[in-house]
Amino acid sequence: TWRVWAIYMVLAANLSEEQALKQPCPSCDATQLCNCSSMGLDFIPSGLTSKITTLNLAHNRIKHIRSQDLQQTVNLRVLLLQSNEISSIDEDSFRSLGKLELLDLSNNNLAHLSPAWFGHLFSLQHLHLQGNSYRDLGESSPFSSLRNLSSLHLGNRWFSTIRQGNFEGTELLDKLWIEGGNLSQYEPGSLKSIKKINHMIINIRSIQVFSAIVRDLLHSVIWLEVREIKLEIENKSLVQNSTLPFRIRKLTFKDASFTDQYISRIIVLLKEITSLQELEAIDCVLEGNGEWDITEIVSSRQSFVEKVSVINIMILNFHLFLDLDGMESQINKLKTLTIASSRVFMVPCKLAKHFSSLLYLDFHDNLLVNNRLDETICEDAWPSLQTLNLSQNSLKSLKQTANSVTRLPELINLDISQNNFGEIPDVCAWPKSLKYLNLSSTQIPKLTTCIPSTLEVLDVSANKLKEFGLQLPFLKELYLAKNQLKTLPGAAPIPNLVALSIRRNKLNSFSREEFGGEQVGAVHLSLMECHRSLMVSLICVLVFLVILVLVALGYKYHVVWYLRMTWAWLQAKRKPKRAPPKDICYDAFVSYSENDSEWVENIMVRELEQACPPFRLCLHKRDFVPGKWIVDNIIDSIEKSHKTLFVLSEHFVQSEWCKYELDFSHFRLFDENNDAAILVLLEPIQSKAIPKRFCKLRKIMNTKTYLEWPLEEEQQDRFWENLKGALKS
Repeated sequence: TWRVWAIYMVLAANLSEEQALKQPCPSCDATQLCNCSSMGLDFIPSGLTSKITTLNLAHNRIKHIRSQDLQQTVNLRVLLLQSNEISSIDEDSFRSLGKLELLDLSNNNLAHLSPAWFGHLFSLQHLHLQGNSYRDLGESSPFSSLRNLSSLHLGNRWFSTIRQGNFEGTELLDKLWIEGGNLSQYEPGSLKSIKKINHMIINIRSIQVFSAIVRDLLHSVIWLEVREIKLEIENKSLVQNSTLPFRIRKLTFKDASFTDQYISRIIVLLKEITSLQELEAIDCVLEGNGEWDITEIVSSRQSFVEKVSVINIMILNFHLFLDLDGMESQINKLKTLTIASSRVFMVPCKLAKHFSSLLYLDFHDNLLVNNRLDETICEDAWPSLQTLNLSQNSLKSLKQTANSVTRLPELINLDISQNNFGEIPDVCAWPKSLKYLNLSSTQIPKLTTCIPSTLEVLDVSANKLKEFGLQLPFLKELYLAKNQLKTLPGAAPIPNLVALSIRRNKLNSFSREEFGGEQVGAVHLSLMECHRSLMVSLICVLVFLVILVLVALGYKYHVVWYLRMTWAWLQAKRKPKRAPPKDICYDAFVSYSENDSEWVENIMVRELEQACPPFRLCLHKRDFVPGKWIVDNIIDSIEKSHKTLFVLSEHFVQSEWCKYELDFSHFRLFDENNDAAILVLLEPIQSKAIPKRFCKLRKIMNTKTYLEWPLEEEQQDRFWENLKGALKS
């Protein structure tokens, strides 16, 4: 039995695999984008055509890519296979993808990379290979045939080795990202074959590998971003045996860890890179208190860096950090300085005075208070500063803040938003050069002449303002959103305004300066402006009356019935077309009341079904499909019958289901434009007893002959002959 069971399991597995391979991708739109992600696929689905341009197979369980899987997708431009379980790829699997521009194989189980996979991807621009399990790139370059490659993302937590020749054939890259947290072996010169890289990101922990990579990239990379490194003492020069000119302009450290000793050393080493203009440190940790080797730093060459950004730096010994005394000579070339989200509370006046070339200073999201700001912006500090950002600090006094910045004679742009000023004085002193002022989200309740008249741009959004009446003759842009204004600002005080943002206020009327000096009788306002509440109430009443009239008309003219029947008929019409004549199952569908069943079942059915030849009748008691919706049974029976035979009586008119059968027969008369209905009057009945909305059935009774069941036996034979003739017609 175990053999039988094993054979069964093998057959079942083969069958399930075969079924999976035949499963098509059902989610393709008009732009030929097929989204088959997160569908639990074990294989690339079959039926992929040459029309497809984008194929998303991400987040499935695909383990293997066969050579024939993508053979037909010759126009494919985007192929997303990330987050599967791919461990093997046939060497010619991508052979037909000559137009492919983006290939994502990230987060799979690829233990090696084969150059044959990419040999025919001549148009490929973006390649993602990160998050697999390969430890190196092989002995040669997997990417040598990718002449149009623009961005490359590779590496994983097991990636440990880069060899010479791994990047041969790759000359120009817009972005190169290497996840090499455990990269321990780097052969010098491995990255030298790439002539230009606009932006390179590398996750690395080894300082030796970092130094070797920097030496190789001095002439090719423009922006180098280093992540997760723990910088330690490195005595070797970063430009050892390198010739000028260098190309690297920007260096970013992200999620890195520094010590005081290495800060001093890295500053000296980076000075050797004469092309370096911008230095960034983001989300880093400083394990020290500022005891840098100032002597070593000062005795080295002049720095060429013009822009420094320090964002979200964690200083473990924050309150013990020194004031960087002695660094004054190293900062006079800086033009842009950003220190944000780093708990800065003061810059010593002595140090601030030596930022002689600084044009842009950003201290947002720090701990500056007014007293410390007064020392930070002391006399002769920041002499060239044009832009100052002090947003999201702890400033409380707008007057003190204004007094502090008056010491900045060149200041043009000032952002002091998201400080809790709470109030605003009547008079303030500001730099005469100030043109842009951001006071948004500062809790000020009003505006006074404290606001300088020299402004061209003013942002006071998200405050508690109820009016705006300042005289600002040079103002071009005004931002008043999220306040409590009830009127628009007048045009006269701000004659040069070209942009106004006033959304999310409490506006309910408009200023009317244009009517100044006019006589009351000459001014004409609309009813909506003068009596807004009354007009809104009248409109609501009128809308209610219109709805009431429409409901009454709908009830009188059976609009609800027509809509209900039309919907039911449309639902029926969505089914396949009515069967051709050869598939008609019945000569007639008999519609009758349950109270007339004795005559129908015992007399009419016996007479017609025992005739020669016999007639095939459809009766609801006998022929309706059990468990099926009654309306569906009625529609199907009428459509499968050559005629519809109505046995009319007083009971028929009173029956709800008989009315349904009349309803659908009525639709059939209009839909097919035929005379499929036969009326049999079992007892005398007025034509008006049939509801007026069945216009065509009433017309049949009024204009055509219908059959009436005679009570005299001698006339009944004639009745049956006429009925049989009608059924045969």
